[in-house]
Amino acid sequence: MIRRHLPFATVAVIALVAAPLLLEPFRLGLLAKYLCYAIVALGIGLAWGKGGMLTLGQGVFFGLGGYSMAMYLKLTEAGGAGGGLPDFMVWSGVESLPALWVPFGNPVFALGMAVLGPMAIALILGTLVFRQRVRGAYFAILTQALAAAMVILLVGQQGLTGGTNGMTNFFELFGQDLAEDSTQRGLYLVVASVLGLLYLATRQLVNSRYGRLLVAVRDGEDRVRFLGYDPALVKTVTFAISAGMAGLAGALFVPVVGIISPALLGVVPSLELVVAVAVGGRHALAGAVLGAVVMGYAKTAFSEQFADGWLYLQGALFILVMTLAPKGIAGISRSIAGRLRHARAT
Repeated sequence: MIRRHLPFATVAVIALVAAPLLLEPFRLGLLAKYLCYAIVALGIGLAWGKGGMLTLGQGVFFGLGGYSMAMYLKLTEAGGAGGGLPDFMVWSGVESLPALWVPFGNPVFALGMAVLGPMAIALILGTLVFRQRVRGAYFAILTQALAAAMVILLVGQQGLTGGTNGMTNFFELFGQDLAEDSTQRGLYLVVASVLGLLYLATRQLVNSRYGRLLVAVRDGEDRVRFLGYDPALVKTVTFAISAGMAGLAGALFVPVVGIISPALLGVVPSLELVVAVAVGGRHALAGAVLGAVVMGYAKTAFSEQFADGWLYLQGALFILVMTLAPKGIAGISRSIAGRLRHARAT
């Protein structure tokens, strides 16, 4: 039992103790951003790796969570729902606060909508889609189209969402100055703790009877249906859970990075998250998390060192991993561990 939890405990100590002590504020902020993406990747690993649902639109749920938090921060900056208008509304000629914005002056409502809003949309979409037995490439294309439609909607609502520029210039969160290093360090610890708790909860879910049923639906949906279970319900619930994770990640991302815009939740960012999960290993939850961190770090490192060609290097990294290790980084580690056990046995 101790050996089983030793890797997680080691990573937790490094993330919660070593990283804040060893990394400068800027690098710690970057790591916090990677961990936000890792929360989304964890949900993708659950939906795709365990449930077989290739979702290419998680950026939508990530964006909904991010915009919910951004609306609260903007209202706080403007003096609350009964105060002035957010800066971008003033620039856009809006004269009064839209009714949609008013409830987001309450932090509990904003945080609740960041998670429950994406889950509600995923439940509705999943019910409509999975009841019709839409799956595979058709489901992937549908979720990708949802991401494209969401971007068009956000860009077209300049006075409501900030349009192409989105929302930025956040200064305070729950009375704490976001520009202070101590606040950013605290945010990092919150993000790392949330990721750790979600990982443990997701792992427990996968190891439960429901998790085994989810894997059975992935491997033989028709057989599960013949046994008397409802695959559509199983897949819908899982899809909603992954959407809730993405929404929570978006809410954490906004105060960490300081911006939310349509460019962060479109088709390309959604595909990048799926690629990250594939690189880490989609069949292992830890692999999905690791893939998001590795791809995030690689993107930063390549862009800093090779400003003109970092996209090619990032693509080459993906091709290299998928060619040499189709099961991702997690598959490599499992292979090495298996060889070591075999060597000890002999």
